[in-house]
Amino acid sequence: MSLLTRRRLLRRAALSATAAGAVRTGLVGATAAGIAASATALGGCDSSPERRTDQESDAGLRFPPDFGWGAATSAYQIEGAAKEDGRGESVWDTFSHTPGRTRNGDTGDVAADHYHRYAEDLDLMRELGLRSYRFSIAWPRIQADGSGRPNQRGLDFYRRLVDGLHERGIAPMATLFHWDLPQALQDDGGWENRDTAERFADYADVVFRALGDQVPVWLTINEPKTVVQNGYIWGHHAPGHQDEAAAYLVAHHLQLGHGLAVQALRASGVSGRIGPALNLHPCYPADDTAEAATATRLYDGYENRLYLDSIFKGAYPQDVLADLGPDSRMVRAVRDGDLKIISSPVDLLAVQYYTPIYVTGGGSTVQKLPTTEAEWQQIYPEGMYDVLTRVTRDYGPVPITVTENGLPCPDVPGPDGTIDDAGRVSFLRDHFAAAHRAIRDGVPLKSYHVWSLLDNFEWDQGFEQRWGLVYVDYRSQRRVFKRSAHWYRDVIHRNGL
Repeated sequence: MSLLTRRRLLRRAALSATAAGAVRTGLVGATAAGIAASATALGGCDSSPERRTDQESDAGLRFPPDFGWGAATSAYQIEGAAKEDGRGESVWDTFSHTPGRTRNGDTGDVAADHYHRYAEDLDLMRELGLRSYRFSIAWPRIQADGSGRPNQRGLDFYRRLVDGLHERGIAPMATLFHWDLPQALQDDGGWENRDTAERFADYADVVFRALGDQVPVWLTINEPKTVVQNGYIWGHHAPGHQDEAAAYLVAHHLQLGHGLAVQALRASGVSGRIGPALNLHPCYPADDTAEAATATRLYDGYENRLYLDSIFKGAYPQDVLADLGPDSRMVRAVRDGDLKIISSPVDLLAVQYYTPIYVTGGGSTVQKLPTTEAEWQQIYPEGMYDVLTRVTRDYGPVPITVTENGLPCPDVPGPDGTIDDAGRVSFLRDHFAAAHRAIRDGVPLKSYHVWSLLDNFEWDQGFEQRWGLVYVDYRSQRRVFKRSAHWYRDVIHRNGL
């Protein structure tokens, strides 16, 4: 499949902003009929929470004693305070303030006002029973222009957050980059500029030394693939480009930034563990033809192996490099030693799973399963099992944490003020059961973070979609536990289903 053909097919597939993906190579030969049959009982946000999956009853499923039940957020989506305490402008400030870029013109200027309400939100986490909280640090809050002397007020905010987590018995898990690149760096080329990877390592070193051993787990780059596809191919994420040649150059520099950050942690003397956060889509043939199997293999290369192979094998997949061609900007940008940096040994892999992808013989994608409010998201809990077992099978027993999994629901308070998101309960139960089966079959899964703790700014979708366990009234900033939050609290208390 030529690069031009792939670009057209990618745009036709149009997965969307929050897509997170993974793959299982062994499924290239799976039958389409078998996959479709497993979807029969699946539903969306109106599903009954009493439903069970066909694959396995979840009655009495218990997770390992030290399992880290958690929830996740990201800085730009919840913090607000966009112009306070020395924070600089990010690409998402620019993008969201550009007319026509986000639904209803929404921005993250205020979002869930977490910057001012973090103590209240920490109390909600404690009430929920969280054992782990995955958040991100806003680079422009630490270095307004992406380099130079750090902003102490920004560092102090994250210190207060981390200290508050420890006071409540919740383990912090910090992501260094969740898409909010300082606009000043974007003005100098952004991730197309190799220097941005170096600046990222400098920023990471500042944060490591400031927060030190108080953060036990660090994640480097969140979903590099989403930056590549949504930010540089489809253009519906910041910085809003449509340039595939630039996109895969960006992919290399993001991976390089990851590796440099890993090296920076080792050099700092900080004892925390570190790894990447990859959105992985299991790719399945849409039919039983040899053409579909071949096309699925290449699609998997772009979706998953481009990132997994470079980190865990020290090489980009040859089929993807051949498809890109020797004159591609990415291929020409790779220098001697780059793959050694990218494959610097990590302590864990953060996996984010939302949807499968079904690939036709022509290389396009089709929908085969029910979807959520996010039209790109097909509901397939079995994909969680396939993602986790595939990683362990193909890349060894690296410890895994699920750092995102969830769905949007039309959550509206009832007359009594409660929010009955029964479909979210069903969705999470089925995915938890799939994760439990993966653990039973040898996957070293250590923790699971639901996306998201709070309703928040959902990138180009603005505030239209609600992904949270906790409802946020954006006018009053009032927080309300949804039915799923009460259910999840019980799961954590029982340590299982």
